[in-house]
Amino acid sequence: MKTVFSYARPYKIPIIIALCLTFLELSVELIQPLLIAKIIDDGITAHDSSVVITWGSIMMGLAVLAFVSGIVNSYFSAHVAQSFAYDVRSATFRHLQKMTLATFLTFQSSSLITRLTNDVTIIQNFLFMSLRIMTRAPLVVIGSLIMAFFVNVQLALLLLVTAPFLAIFLWVMVKQGVSIFASVQRRLDRVNRMAQENLRAMRLVKAYLRHAFETSRFNRVAEALQKDTVRALRTMELILPVLLFFMNASLMAVLWFGAKQIQTSSIQVGELVAVLNYGLRMTGAFSMFSFLIMIFSRAKASSERIEEVLVVESLEDVQKERGDLPHWERLRFHDVSFSYKGSDRQALRNINFELKRGETLAIMGATGSGKSTLVQLIPRLFTPTSGEIVLGEQPLQRWSLSQLRELIGYVPQQSLLFTGTIADNLRWRARHAMDDELIEATTNAQIHDAIQAFPNGYDTVIGQKGVNLSGGQKQRISIARALIRKPELLILDDSTSALDIQTEQRFLNALQTLDVTTIIITQKVMTAERADAILLLEDGQVVDYGTSEQLAKRSKLYQRLIASQKESEGNEDE
Repeated sequence: MKTVFSYARPYKIPIIIALCLTFLELSVELIQPLLIAKIIDDGITAHDSSVVITWGSIMMGLAVLAFVSGIVNSYFSAHVAQSFAYDVRSATFRHLQKMTLATFLTFQSSSLITRLTNDVTIIQNFLFMSLRIMTRAPLVVIGSLIMAFFVNVQLALLLLVTAPFLAIFLWVMVKQGVSIFASVQRRLDRVNRMAQENLRAMRLVKAYLRHAFETSRFNRVAEALQKDTVRALRTMELILPVLLFFMNASLMAVLWFGAKQIQTSSIQVGELVAVLNYGLRMTGAFSMFSFLIMIFSRAKASSERIEEVLVVESLEDVQKERGDLPHWERLRFHDVSFSYKGSDRQALRNINFELKRGETLAIMGATGSGKSTLVQLIPRLFTPTSGEIVLGEQPLQRWSLSQLRELIGYVPQQSLLFTGTIADNLRWRARHAMDDELIEATTNAQIHDAIQAFPNGYDTVIGQKGVNLSGGQKQRISIARALIRKPELLILDDSTSALDIQTEQRFLNALQTLDVTTIIITQKVMTAERADAILLLEDGQVVDYGTSEQLAKRSKLYQRLIASQKESEGNEDE
């Protein structure tokens, strides 16, 4: 919790004010029983109405003071809690953005969403409750007990006798609560993951009439969350009956012994009333402990989950460096191997090839052969397990990330568009791009005419995940977004798969007019034939490397690809 709550330090002044107001409220609460005792003994018992009026007026004034203190305390507590939650949520999101991709993939998306929303809200509520009542409740117990000793030692001892047992009991319940609520949050992660997967695959679910199956699957996960939550709440609900039983037993003892002492004139009625009043205040404070322990347990579990993100050390250094980008003439892979974190299997093994500036390299291979993994090593989304990638005259690791990624245009396998207009998406990485630059990029990507055909043109709002665009339109907008930056090295990760042959050929023709080195992952032989070289991958290894003519003569894999695509084209003609 230490890391998470360090974000409350900037608000130490409003925190101090809130705590001071809490102590003021507490002081008024602890003084009141003494005033009640004085009114009873010196006023009511002595039949002196002036004492009752005087001290009654003082009690009313103190009550108003406590009321105002409570209102102001709530204001400062809410301000601190909301500001703290904003800072924690922003810091967590910022850490997510800076994580290396390998580290990011160790967290499930649904879990990160839960941490950014539900977990932050829980610790926000904990901080607010701490400043408002959580600090006050134990102080009421301790302060009431101390004040009871000032009134009457013998009666106060009857309230004290159960304290050690209750302290041990509360400590055990806190430990259990933290463990149980951590389990509840993990269950909530699973529910979020299930909902996220299902909503993303809604078209598929409807097409295959699998709504009953998916509902059943979701219900099983939701039921597990329900059972863990019920178990957690039942455990917490045990606290209040146990506390009240022992406190009420203490109060009964105080009443019994106090009545005996009044009969023998050992104490005054006001003293008994004051001690009982303190005992009732202790009971009221204890009655909140089950709620406070639940809040603390959930906050501790949630803060530990957020801390897992905040303390990650593998953060990328993406500081902007000014000046021109270093010149380079070639990209070379030398015995490069790579394994994903937590996997013993090598996704890539001993990869060797060279690409000169201005050339085009096509990468082909079956699904799972390592094509996407290979190109993701170039912008250092992942780091090779062994071997070396050299760009220009120095290894990639010696390039700053800002410089390296400034010269790369990357179009991922899945076209990702953000909420906003088409123009917003095109300017996503080039915020100050002029309209003519947008048109140039979209023209080269073969999407300008389609955009112009929309009623609002470039101001057309893209639906969630580009739902109002076709697959080919989303791919071409993604390509244009990369081209608008005028990259020196363009990586197309199977980014033309949804384009028809004519559109793709026009795009490749436009690409040849640009001063750009291109790496294109493709399954189309016609596309690969236009490249200066082709890299064939199989099971993470290079099985051949050369021009299309060379591979057509010597590579059985390439020959099979040619034969299968010719056969497919023949079937389409029929």
